[in-house]
Amino acid sequence: MKLFPIRGGIHPAYRKQATAEKAIVALLPLPARLYLPLQQHMGAAAEALVQPGDRVKKGQLLGRGVGPVSAAVHAPTSGRIAQVAELTAPHPSGLPQLTIVLEPDGQDEWAELAPPIADPFAADPKAIKERVAQAGIVGMGGATFPSSVKLDLGTRLKLEILLLNGAECEPYLTCDDRVMREHPSEVIDGARIMAHALGAPRIVIAIERNKPQALDAMRLAASAFPAIEVVDVPVQYPMGSERHLTQAITGQETPARKLTADLGVVVHNVATARAVHHAVRFGRPLLSRVVTVSGGAVKEPKNVEAPLGTPVADLIDFCGGLSETPKRLVSGGPMMGQPLPSSEVPVVKGTSGILALTTAEANERPTQPCIRCGTCVTICPCGLVPVEMAAHIRKDDLDGAAAWGVMDCVSCGSCSYICPSYIPLVHYFNYAKGRITAQDRERRKQDEVKRLAEARAARLEKQAQAKREAAARKAQAESPAP
Repeated sequence: MKLFPIRGGIHPAYRKQATAEKAIVALLPLPARLYLPLQQHMGAAAEALVQPGDRVKKGQLLGRGVGPVSAAVHAPTSGRIAQVAELTAPHPSGLPQLTIVLEPDGQDEWAELAPPIADPFAADPKAIKERVAQAGIVGMGGATFPSSVKLDLGTRLKLEILLLNGAECEPYLTCDDRVMREHPSEVIDGARIMAHALGAPRIVIAIERNKPQALDAMRLAASAFPAIEVVDVPVQYPMGSERHLTQAITGQETPARKLTADLGVVVHNVATARAVHHAVRFGRPLLSRVVTVSGGAVKEPKNVEAPLGTPVADLIDFCGGLSETPKRLVSGGPMMGQPLPSSEVPVVKGTSGILALTTAEANERPTQPCIRCGTCVTICPCGLVPVEMAAHIRKDDLDGAAAWGVMDCVSCGSCSYICPSYIPLVHYFNYAKGRITAQDRERRKQDEVKRLAEARAARLEKQAQAKREAAARKAQAESPAP
């Protein structure tokens, strides 16, 4: 199929060779404790359904999704609930989060699971969405948006394409590559189930050209289904961004503050498709995920199928430990991943990688003054002007930064990577987006308070007016006739 160019972008050293040929291995034995935050997804945190001392089985519901955008949390193995408390250390954000602490009993005894959906393609799409919601599946490419919510887009939008994202453009990461190589039929089946739920007639699976084995495996698995096309896309960061992948496939640019679904395209990660396959065909909730453990400080880099809640320290120990103290410990890839506060944090649903980077790999250098060379403008894949946004943010002019489009930044980090002055531009933009979002939230809250106060005042005035009118009628009725 014809592909379309995307704007800007960079070509970092991909450094995937350490794990690209490493098959997925299961983490055994299990850690002594699993830490399961009830906030592992975008939206509202799940509500705990267990208490300390409870015995639970593998796959049992521990936390129920709350509200329209939330996700359930399940027990990755059987054992005893040791604690349900607000903990700071075991969360990638470093912020206090209500967390369920599970002590495995080594028996790995399954709970009774939901029955398989015998023929998903004859089932009501609503049943598919409900099963995905019950399984606690979220976007596993890192965004962690509840997948059932995205599968509901077909009820209000006309969708043409389910675009499966297998680009995996971040350096070091090979977890999606290995999933496509080792479980292509599961990915294809999950994609077909999701397309049925969405009402999308076409499936396009996009994989970067530096993954030839994954392309071959997926093409073979998809060969029996004419509606599925496996496409090799250029190796160009950030090709894995859903907006840019959509543009490469369709030629259409997603407008600001719009979704790719408004163009008729819904994007899901390949690992998400595999999780949907497990949920629909076998009733299994999302209990584990494949994590790439790599970086120069890791002795034996691997792709590990790790139970959710596994402490990073246990994961690194499983990979032979550290050869040196890492300069930076990162969850995700080096471009868009988040620095971890410690190795005590657990694997959560969005953890695609754990990177222990050496000083040379971190490449931290003192920030120099901006020379206004314009390189950041040239490579910005969103067509923004990072140099101007940063100038406004440095002056704490958030309105000015917003006027230059900071809220349209996808935080890909290309500008920071290419900047000759080593200015951490993406940090500025993330800070500004957080501040602007908080201000908008506070403004909406104040507007709501004002609206409620005005409504209450109007209601009281109406009641007072009714009383005045009643009093006037009573006085008139009681007055003597002339």
